[in-house]
Amino acid sequence: MSNQKILLFGIHMHQPVDNLSVAINRAVNECYSPFFGIMKEYAGFKFAVHCSGWLLDTIALNYPDLFEDIKTISDRGDIEWLSGGYYEPILSSIPHKDRVSQIEMLNKTIKKHFGYKAKGIWLTERVWDSSIVEDLHKSDTKYTLVDDYHFISAGFDRDNLNGYYLTEDSGKRLSLFPISQTLRYAIPFLPYKKAIDSIKENDVSIIFDDAEKFGMWPKTYEWVYEKEWLKDWIEGILADNEIVTMHYSTYLNTNPPKGLAYLPNVSYFEMGEWSLDTKNALKLEEFKEAMGEDIFEKEGIKFLKGGIWKNFFIKYPESNRIHKRMLEISLNRGKNKKIKKSLYKLQTNDVLWHGVFGGIYLPNLRDNAYRYLTECENIRYEKDRIEVADIDMDGIEEVKVVKKHFIARFEGANGAQMTELLDRDRLFNFQNSLTRREEAYHRKITRQKLNNTKTIHNEDEGISTIHNDEREIPQEIKDALHFDWYQKNSFIDHISNESLNAKSIKECKFWEYGDFANQPFNMNIEGEKIIFQRDGGIYYDKSWDTTITKTFTPKDNSIEFDIDISTKSPHTYRYALEFNLHFANYKNITINDNTFEDIFEATCIKSIKIKDSYTNKIIKIKTDMAFDSIIVPLDTVSQSEEGFELTRQAITVMLIFKLKETLSISGKLEIKDV
Repeated sequence: MSNQKILLFGIHMHQPVDNLSVAINRAVNECYSPFFGIMKEYAGFKFAVHCSGWLLDTIALNYPDLFEDIKTISDRGDIEWLSGGYYEPILSSIPHKDRVSQIEMLNKTIKKHFGYKAKGIWLTERVWDSSIVEDLHKSDTKYTLVDDYHFISAGFDRDNLNGYYLTEDSGKRLSLFPISQTLRYAIPFLPYKKAIDSIKENDVSIIFDDAEKFGMWPKTYEWVYEKEWLKDWIEGILADNEIVTMHYSTYLNTNPPKGLAYLPNVSYFEMGEWSLDTKNALKLEEFKEAMGEDIFEKEGIKFLKGGIWKNFFIKYPESNRIHKRMLEISLNRGKNKKIKKSLYKLQTNDVLWHGVFGGIYLPNLRDNAYRYLTECENIRYEKDRIEVADIDMDGIEEVKVVKKHFIARFEGANGAQMTELLDRDRLFNFQNSLTRREEAYHRKITRQKLNNTKTIHNEDEGISTIHNDEREIPQEIKDALHFDWYQKNSFIDHISNESLNAKSIKECKFWEYGDFANQPFNMNIEGEKIIFQRDGGIYYDKSWDTTITKTFTPKDNSIEFDIDISTKSPHTYRYALEFNLHFANYKNITINDNTFEDIFEATCIKSIKIKDSYTNKIIKIKTDMAFDSIIVPLDTVSQSEEGFELTRQAITVMLIFKLKETLSISGKLEIKDV
């Protein structure tokens, strides 16, 4: 036994809740079905599986052949099941009672399908926070897995991480297995013999990673299945007398812990990089390069750290809004059981962050989140009301308007913008826009900073992971790379000049004389009127005192608005009132009865009518004064496992008026059925 090498191997399966059927079919056909089809042929190969509850029930219902393969392997005792949050939340980001409840939901699902009582849990995205220990203890969880990086960043040496450790919080104990980063990058990317050699370098090899690496990541389907990497790897392990495959719980019950460990609040190293703002992410990369790869991997990784997962709520206000609205609902739901399913779906992690995968950049994931949120709100509210509270937890109160057919939210902190417009009938948020921000990986496009990692082209070396796979960047992507200096929601005030045109609006490069688009407004509620006011300035030849007052009056199917501007500047300007409106399918909208392509321009009109065939709704913006209008698309460039993606997030609608000393506009934003 002393010469044996123990392999603790596991896979994690998850798809965003209610993901597009084409995406689920692809995952099943390119990854899950071929993987378990091969594993079924090798009785005695012990491994662990975590599958989010929603995906597991979806497979059981819609993919009977795949489910039968999984059940066959499980029934013969080769699979050890791990639990977790049923809808795959980041546990530390949801309230305590929801953590326990979601884990218990998945425990029951595993028991129902396989008659197995899960002893461990998969920690979503390996986001560790010691506050979860007591809740895991309540759910009778014995162990979980984190990365070796978690231990290394706490001062441990990588050489001592071939086993499990104990940790505690308030006297509640939990066992922790450190996943090997070396093996994460070896399996399934190195040739199978080299991958096996990597396993044999350790007395205990711990690998638990995304199942999607086996077929869905670029180049992996051909490599893993067509070229039979998985088959060769399994046969090589089973034929090797030195290697023993074992379940985590078996190892836990037959081996002592290596000691006590207290871990910092971290995830894997890459997550720490992604959660930083662009400036600091690039600075971190510079420090790594200056240190050199060898020094960084041996010692520097202990001390050089990125951010924490919750930084995504700071980096992306759109993420923070969804998260804090979830907290608002959870903490105020009382004993209302009807809200539970939609609330727990809303807690799914995928939409809240962004790294290699689309995350917050994917409109369909945000649409799903707001659908669940609207379902919750429809259960909570039966009567009209106006609520004022600091839901976003930024120290400044927001206002929520609840009407029979819609819910709107306004935030005074950044330009008194409307940040939410939920259609309660269609469960859709027309204000689900996304601001264009510079990401660290955009430097690959601008060529200001190239990826310094090596792309593998020789199959004797293996294939590239998505972390180091470089591709040619289409010119369309390069041309679309623009960034916004203010948040792109609605009712945004601009004071500009003739530079305001379709091109400058699309590129966000028009001249701005005012300080209203991203600065705070004071808020006041008078009956049903919501009043925002800012005493700011116009900065032209000198600083001119300027005041903008915006009054919103919600009605049954509309929001009436009054914009009053007064300035001491004697010059003439162009005042633009900006809306950024989100739709599910931009090919199916019309603007003033014309199909929208890339640009809509009109002069001296009093209304904009946008017809949306997806929701069968019409959004109409009309005013008592004639205006010029320019409408352009709001597109983002983001990174995904497939490379760079161009995604339409909204359309930017500008209503442009002449401003000289004073301007008063009365209008209405109306939502009605087609």
